[in-house]
Amino acid sequence: MASPKLDTLWRLSKAAQSRDARARGLPPLWFMTDRARVADPGAVALTLPRGAGIILRDYDAPGRAELAHALAGIARRRGLLFLVAGDEALAAASGADGIHLPEWLAGRIRAIRRRHPSWLVTAAAHGRTALRRAALAGADAVFVSPVFPTRSHPDAPCLGVLRFAALVRSADVPVYALGGVNAQSIARLRATGAAGAAAIGGIAA
Repeated sequence: MASPKLDTLWRLSKAAQSRDARARGLPPLWFMTDRARVADPGAVALTLPRGAGIILRDYDAPGRAELAHALAGIARRRGLLFLVAGDEALAAASGADGIHLPEWLAGRIRAIRRRHPSWLVTAAAHGRTALRRAALAGADAVFVSPVFPTRSHPDAPCLGVLRFAALVRSADVPVYALGGVNAQSIARLRATGAAGAAAIGGIAA
């Protein structure tokens, strides 16, 4: 069962989502796994509302393949989208809906799309150049971070709402906000044109 905090985050993520992203059927809210902060991502996945998304990161986690299969099963039962980060073979083996690529792997987007034309392919970006590169490569959406101060990268300078909104306006691809997203900060994304938001602690903490 979703917590009141998650209910609020879900409602506000839908309110912030751009019309274009909604028309494309993209989730307004994604849960990003992070074993350092969320010990049981499966338990969190079971609370997500239908139409949300999950991205399995935790690249070096023991039992990552088993976790991928478990999350894929939850996603199918609950009407969620599920992506595996950075591992095309695992995404295919687990029956994921697609793949999420770190910034440095965005150059692989075209090749992956040729092999898996039905997949949702997303990428990470930390600035305008990487965002443009991912868009030109054909990403379905790009996750830009960090937008707000975040526990995952406490020393990283954050973009803030104004710079994030400028990146969204300059992009030819739906752009998600990642980093420090919670039930309080997400309200500030409403006028940015974002495709939605992704969170870790904002969902699970």
